[in-house]
Amino acid sequence: MAVCSTRVRRNALFLAACLLALADGAAAYAQSAGAATVAPDNAGAASSSATSDGQSVEAPVITPSADVDVMYELASPQGDVSTHQRMRWQVATLRQRLDPEKSAVFMLTSWQNRTLSVVDMGRKRVSVMPVPGTQQLTPPGQPAMIGSYARLGSSVVAGEQCTVWRTKDTDGHPTDACYTADGVLLQVAQGGQITVRAVSVQRTAQPDSLFVIPDGLKQEAPAHP
Repeated sequence: MAVCSTRVRRNALFLAACLLALADGAAAYAQSAGAATVAPDNAGAASSSATSDGQSVEAPVITPSADVDVMYELASPQGDVSTHQRMRWQVATLRQRLDPEKSAVFMLTSWQNRTLSVVDMGRKRVSVMPVPGTQQLTPPGQPAMIGSYARLGSSVVAGEQCTVWRTKDTDGHPTDACYTADGVLLQVAQGGQITVRAVSVQRTAQPDSLFVIPDGLKQEAPAHP
């Protein structure tokens, strides 16, 4: 799928694209496939996968294997301003909803039909487009199959244990992503700055109604960045 650098993407739609990438997993940051360099710390989320030559490597589980409701704090590039964005995930239907803080706009992604819908309740408009890029969603509970990862250690974010993995974003910047054992992304850091951090995590059933486009909205063509 489309990849973005969390250093520079800061409007609502770009933030949505970033979090879509994050929820899709660290593969969304990686530029190329390859074997991971595994640090000595063995705690946290990890599974074995294989390279094209059959070599076994470790990689994080990158798609949540249970319904979850996460509130993220996102830092500005300067680190002096932060916003919040809520991500809700329904594992049975592979659907995701993103709600930026204090915005009438929210984003719905269906991985079963690979559509991204941007819903603007203020303007009573909806734009439906294909999910950016060509990368497929890693099945829930499965290790990432694309990208290089180095296990750095473990951490606790929002009261949850997670494992920190080093990879790269599309600009080639080293990116550290912390995943729980069941595939929930809790934190992203670049250049020593935390850019995305979970402040609350709730594993509760997410109702179908959250992922339905409201009736009565006018369809419009997607905006170009």
